[in-house]
Amino acid sequence: MTWTNLARSEIRKLTTTRMPMVFVAVLVVLAALNGFAVAAGTDMDGSKTFISTSADQQSLMAFAANALMITGLFGAIAAAREYGHNTVIATYLAAPRRGRALRAQLAAVAVGGAILGALGAALTISAVAASLPATDFGFMVSAGGVARVIAASAWGGATGAVFGAAIGTVVRNTGGAVAGAVLVLVFAPPLIIQLASDAAPWVPNALANVASGVADDTSVVAAGVAMALWALIPALIALQVVRRTDVV
Repeated sequence: MTWTNLARSEIRKLTTTRMPMVFVAVLVVLAALNGFAVAAGTDMDGSKTFISTSADQQSLMAFAANALMITGLFGAIAAAREYGHNTVIATYLAAPRRGRALRAQLAAVAVGGAILGALGAALTISAVAASLPATDFGFMVSAGGVARVIAASAWGGATGAVFGAAIGTVVRNTGGAVAGAVLVLVFAPPLIIQLASDAAPWVPNALANVASGVADDTSVVAAGVAMALWALIPALIALQVVRRTDVV
């Protein structure tokens, strides 16, 4: 089986289950909450300064950090359930070179994660734009700003999904994989920053904000590369684990 066929097979696995639709539903709920916050939310003094400038609005719509975390769960579940349902056996029988099969799976979840990330950003932007007429402010973010938010979210979604899939491949248990993804993406960064404050610009959330154009702790290129490394290093570890251990 060619690598292209393997990748197509992995994409079919993702699209023929309910899991992607569950994540889409989560994105819709998050977008609706953002829209409600714009329409009904206020600052402590009763004003709406949190949407009063283009920078404020872009910060509110920046979805890359959320995309990275959400698709981290998506990738973790997608990979770990292969072992829970034993479907990984058929995959490796069809493609005995396990590293090649895993690369196809990582490519598939990266595509799925990018789509989820871009969709989440588009839904959030749409919800904010639809809610602004209920306030005294119009939509101020430029087309370039909107494109950057969506692109950063797609990149965050792709890297988050690969990161999660790598954890799922190593842990091979859905609950453990989800817990591992949450631990590394949610709980570990604050601890890392407390131990080494210089690391603050390099944790996933900070990098995602730079990519979205709402922070300037590093350059955009450096942020994009660092986000990729957060995914690539676990993926390389997963490749070694797959090659050196039994499937079940």
